[in-house]
Amino acid sequence: MFRIKRLDIFIIKQFGLLFIGTFFICQFVLMMQFLWRYVDELIGKGLSLEVMAQFFWYMGLMLMPQAFPLAILLSSLIAYGNLGESSELTAIKSAGISMLQSMRSLIIIVVIISGISFYFQEVIGPQAYISFRQLLISMQQKNPEVEIPEGIFYDGISGSNIYVQKKDMNTGMLYGIMIYRMNGGYDDAAVILADSGRMQTTEEKKHLLLTLYSGEWFENMRSQDVAGPANIPYRRETFSDKRIVLDFDGGFNMQEAGWIASDARSKSMGKILHDLDSIREFNDSVGHQFYHEARTIIFNVPSLEKKDSLKVVADVNDDVINFDSAYAKLSPEAKQRVMTYAVNDVHTATSDLQFKADYSDALNHNDRVHMIEAINKVTLSLSCLIFFFIGAPLGAIIRKGGLGVPVIISVLVFIIYYILENSGMRMARDNIWTVWFGKLLGTCVLTPVAVFFTYKANNDSVVFNIDLYKQVLYNMLGLRSKRHVNSKEVIIEDPIYAADSYHLLRISQEIAQYSAEHQLLHLPNPIKVFFRPGDDQTIRRISDELEETIEDLSNTRDRNILSYLNHYPIVATHAHTRPFRQKWLNIVTGLVLPAGLFFYLRMCRFRLRLRNDLNTITQTNTQVVQRISEITTPNVPVTLEELQKMPLIIELINHNNK
Repeated sequence: MFRIKRLDIFIIKQFGLLFIGTFFICQFVLMMQFLWRYVDELIGKGLSLEVMAQFFWYMGLMLMPQAFPLAILLSSLIAYGNLGESSELTAIKSAGISMLQSMRSLIIIVVIISGISFYFQEVIGPQAYISFRQLLISMQQKNPEVEIPEGIFYDGISGSNIYVQKKDMNTGMLYGIMIYRMNGGYDDAAVILADSGRMQTTEEKKHLLLTLYSGEWFENMRSQDVAGPANIPYRRETFSDKRIVLDFDGGFNMQEAGWIASDARSKSMGKILHDLDSIREFNDSVGHQFYHEARTIIFNVPSLEKKDSLKVVADVNDDVINFDSAYAKLSPEAKQRVMTYAVNDVHTATSDLQFKADYSDALNHNDRVHMIEAINKVTLSLSCLIFFFIGAPLGAIIRKGGLGVPVIISVLVFIIYYILENSGMRMARDNIWTVWFGKLLGTCVLTPVAVFFTYKANNDSVVFNIDLYKQVLYNMLGLRSKRHVNSKEVIIEDPIYAADSYHLLRISQEIAQYSAEHQLLHLPNPIKVFFRPGDDQTIRRISDELEETIEDLSNTRDRNILSYLNHYPIVATHAHTRPFRQKWLNIVTGLVLPAGLFFYLRMCRFRLRLRNDLNTITQTNTQVVQRISEITTPNVPVTLEELQKMPLIIELINHNNK
């Protein structure tokens, strides 16, 4: 039975506060990105705060389902990253609670959020889209505030073009005014020139009051009795000041937009499925009609018989008319007429087919758009769960909280999802891919990723351990880190210098024997390298014994010995014998000539490096043994033979070997 425990309450608090904050951040980012699409069409319209508030309100309602997945991804990643960074997740796992058990309360919350997302898309979203589109169309069709620029003609006022040479921003005066009015066409055209003037909007914002000073008015006199435009009379007027009233609707009027209801985004799931049946039935009827028309044209051509008049000019052979012979017997004028008729018929048929093709594409496009919108309501809700099972395991694996690494990872994941989702949607909408494949592409790609991350986090995987990948890269490139041995502040036991000297001298002796038996400067046999198993046990034993001796000597207080210990290289025990540890991989590499040649030369380089390492170890052994003899009693033997003669040392060595 599921019971709410203190751990669930603790994790819910951690996630809930982050989700609220990240949701508003994601909502703001999405709204700003959406706003940039229409900012050029809305600037300078003089819209009131009430209209702008409605615009942002409907926009926010539309974008809420898209903000839910991104907020869940970011908040879950930060929440579990904080738990991992503060070692609280380690404490939870040490208490016997697995990763999935710690996520159970959040899974229920995310399922509820997914249901809320679907409810928004099913109920609130369609109504918000209708209101938003109607408001947007009304905003786009609203006449802008009169803001006449300098030096160019302004056509923002219906029926007039206004040119202003210069404006005074402090007084509002206009200088060098030229106005062209074409209310009734050329017969009623007017040109007004003025030295200066002032423009004001009436209180009801339905007209513009233009006061002009020191100008002239040229106007054609419209007359119904005049036969042609060349005889139209005109008048000329000179004025010192004159007032002109121009029609200008500066108010905001809500436009009728009943066609928006037919858009798939303005419908619920049930409405979409219901309309899909009607759309497909209508599409099928149109297709059948086009088919019957084509069949009628092809098969219902009037048949020609021997008694037809064409029999006179055609060669008839068993009721088959030879049209080429008939055409050859026509006169040149008749041939020209026949060709003209044929070309016209072809153009007519081509235009008809093109029209039917475009109409069929439009019908199929409407079908695909409805299917895309229906699938999108489900996939967008499921993306909340998918993003949670990506974010929470990733936070537990990387163990980094805050707004640094989690934000970067969240953005990368969301960009990948956005690219897949939009690319699939466009391909499906343009009938390049099937609708199901295009719309489910992002979901099908990220679902295995979510399962993989959840599995790895539940099993304490090191899939994002940077040190692991760094070590793999070092092994591939043949790189290695340097040895770092520092002095210890607290030393429990001092080194056994005599035993360490014995081991170092014996290592030097084994290295000398190894160098005499193995010619590291010679090229190895390729057959032995790639096709015969075997490791260098001698080097492995020398390396293990050397590491044990270095570990014991690291407890020394002598800084010279610590400095000498850092001179020892970290020996690779198998890189000089085989490219890989797996036998089958060596065989495959040896059979592929370019790869085999590369790894063979790489192994030769490792043999040279091993030779230099062995020389360095021998020289450092001599320095360490000499320093040990200096810091201990003067009578301590410094050769292997002298050490072997001391019974106490032999006993310590045997005890150490055991």
